[in-house]
Amino acid sequence: MPRTREQNDRIRQSTKENIRTAAMEIFVKRGYHNASIEEVARSAGISKGLMYNYFKGKEDLLADMVRSRIEEINKVMQEAAAQNSPTEQLKHIIDGALDNVGQRPKEYRFYLHLQTQPEEDEIVSKYSRMLNEAMAKNYQLQNGMFMSLGADDANLRSLYFSSTLHGAMLLMSTYPEHYPLEEMKKQINKQFCSMG
Repeated sequence: MPRTREQNDRIRQSTKENIRTAAMEIFVKRGYHNASIEEVARSAGISKGLMYNYFKGKEDLLADMVRSRIEEINKVMQEAAAQNSPTEQLKHIIDGALDNVGQRPKEYRFYLHLQTQPEEDEIVSKYSRMLNEAMAKNYQLQNGMFMSLGADDANLRSLYFSSTLHGAMLLMSTYPEHYPLEEMKKQINKQFCSMG
């Protein structure tokens, strides 16, 4: 019996996710420019030809990965914005950001590295800008949360919050086995989720 359209879609999505996972492993190990489509296909357990049925090439694959990352970040921020109070909104951001890095520390380091590449690298800097623009939009949403919380200088408080979170995320991605995740969440919540 032939597969249904839904079954084919599930298989296609599963294969794409498998390719993204393989690419992330290769890009983290070797860097974007040193990785090849052949390596990614081999790691994903598919042929190079089949790989081109999913992605036009390595840059198309990177673009898809960055879009997926942006969607992930936007989802956390939209879910946070839907919470009932600014305190709950900020707690949702803290949990979403730190849990994500705790589950996938190498991915966080990859995207952080991508965001800090030299502008002369035309391919990578294009995706760095995409990530940075998405972060800037979400930062504005976060500023509104601090305004609702009653912060004296919401922009500065929001910047301090982001700096604290990103510092924690960097350390967690560097030392994932030894990072006190739950204790750090409590500290950040205590520091930012009230104005008292």
